[in-house]
Amino acid sequence: MKVLDAIKEYKVVCIIRKVRTEQILQATEIMLQEGIRLFEVTLDQSSEEGIKESLRQIGLLKKTFEDRIYLGAGTVMTEEQVNRAKGAGAAYIISPNTDEAVIRQTVKQGLVSIPGAMTPTEIAFAYRCGAHMVKLFPAGTLGPRYIKDLQGPLGYIPLIAVGGVDVKNMKDFLDAGVQGVGIGSSLAGSSVINDGKWDVLRERAKAYVKIVNQYRGL
Repeated sequence: MKVLDAIKEYKVVCIIRKVRTEQILQATEIMLQEGIRLFEVTLDQSSEEGIKESLRQIGLLKKTFEDRIYLGAGTVMTEEQVNRAKGAGAAYIISPNTDEAVIRQTVKQGLVSIPGAMTPTEIAFAYRCGAHMVKLFPAGTLGPRYIKDLQGPLGYIPLIAVGGVDVKNMKDFLDAGVQGVGIGSSLAGSSVINDGKWDVLRERAKAYVKIVNQYRGL
């Protein structure tokens, strides 16, 4: 449950996708220095080798940073991938969809379950299956007003907004009622990291943490 508390506290889950392994440690260290604490390595579902490389990255981050970061696996689509992600060192499992088997296996393995959902029916079903938090996706398409409308009947279900959230609209989503946000390319864009644009990455991280600190009273 430390993961859930961390999401509520630090707000931003950095989504790392299609980043070269040789660059991932320095990128994570820079973001951590600026106050980003939650990281999701997305499983590259394009091939089995892609999945293996993503899992290697999770293992490398876990070995290097240990408890300094909260580390999860994203785009987890099967029960087997849940098991492999746990073996690599992931503490939470994020998916783009609601899959009852994946949710239940995640809970069985003692990991935090954050499946993706869009409609009220999907959100409620995911939570009933045992999800600890639900990833509202694609949040940018649905918008903050949609989240506000959900708060009446489904306000008891903790949500994280992912997809189309950036530094310009992040505060709108948080104010609408989500516990946190998942940020991908507008923070940890693969081109920025793979090209070693560390100053750009650092400034982006600072911008997000500045917003988060408003909610933390810092």
